[in-house]
Formats: sequence, structure tokens, C-alpha cells
Amino acid sequence: MAAPVRFVVQLHDATTLHFDFRLQSGDVLRSWAVPKGLSLDPGVRRLAVPVDDHSLAAGEFEGVHDGQRHGTGAVIIWDEGTADIVRDEPGHVSFILHGRKLSGGFALTRTGQKRWILVKVRDEDARPGSDIVAEQPASVRSGKTWTQLHDAAQIVSPGGKHTPVMRGCSDSR
Repeated sequence: MAAPVRFVVQLHDATTLHFDFRLQSGDVLRSWAVPKGLSLDPGVRRLAVPVDDHSLAAGEFEGVHDGQRHGTGAVIIWDEGTADIVRDEPGHVSFILHGRKLSGGFALTRTGQKRWILVKVRDEDARPGSDIVAEQPASVRSGKTWTQLHDAAQIVSPGGKHTPVMRGCSDSR
């Protein structure tokens, strides 16, 4: 097995509220949008849509993107840690996560050109029937939920209009 790599899961309120699962590959983060978030229940299959690779710095961002066209732009670091890549070949990646919320084996399998399925492996870290997303909605860094982060980043300008304020790393890609 190769040396551990970094992973991060960011919860992002963009066009739709979704989780971004990012897995380091060299000097970039391979990324998938996971609408319902990751699960520790091996019976749950999650849609994972590949998106553009992101810089390593993008995995450090927690804050509110200024000028977000849809949604609030709020981003929290929902989980982070290291990953051991077990298998990485075209159409399939399996890995063991060592995060603060997520641990154990997971697998991503391509089922179409823009469609992957993400599953939890049946192992000692599996929690059948659990919903880790609902149980632990807050950031592992700030302890805030995405709505709390968004609300804290609001300022009231003259006329009473709420305006989002950029906080966090400026490198969003």
C-alpha cells in the first residue's frame, strides 16, 4: 500500500446543498459531489458525481464564497483526515479513511460517464442503520453548521440588506 494521502469532505451550499468528497492524488484533490453525503451504513449507496480536480489549498477552505450565484456560498469542513488507497484503477477506487467522523473502508465505482456510486465497506467501522450526516452536522474545524457559518458571515449594509462576507481561504479551486 502507498503512503497515506489526504482526504476532506466539505459541505457546500451552492446551486444545491451537497457534500464534496476530495481525495488527494499527487498535488491535486480528485473531487466528487455527493448530494446526500457519505454514510457509515454499508447498505446505503450514494451517488457521486465527478467534478473538476481542486488544488490542495481548496481543501483548507471553510467560509463563505463571496458573490455566490446560487445558494449562500457557505462551506464547512465536515470531515478530514488521511486515506490509504487500496486500489486505484479506471472506474474503481477503494480506500480506507482515517477521519474524525469517517473511518474504515469505502469504494467508488463508476456506473456511467458522469455517475459513480460511493459505498461503505462492511468492516468493523460500519454502522448499519446510522445516519452520520444527521448525527454530526457540524464542521470538524469550527464546530459550526453551514447555516451557523453563513449567519455569522452576514453583515447588514445601509438599507437593511444582508451581504455575505468572504471568510476563509481565497483559493476556491
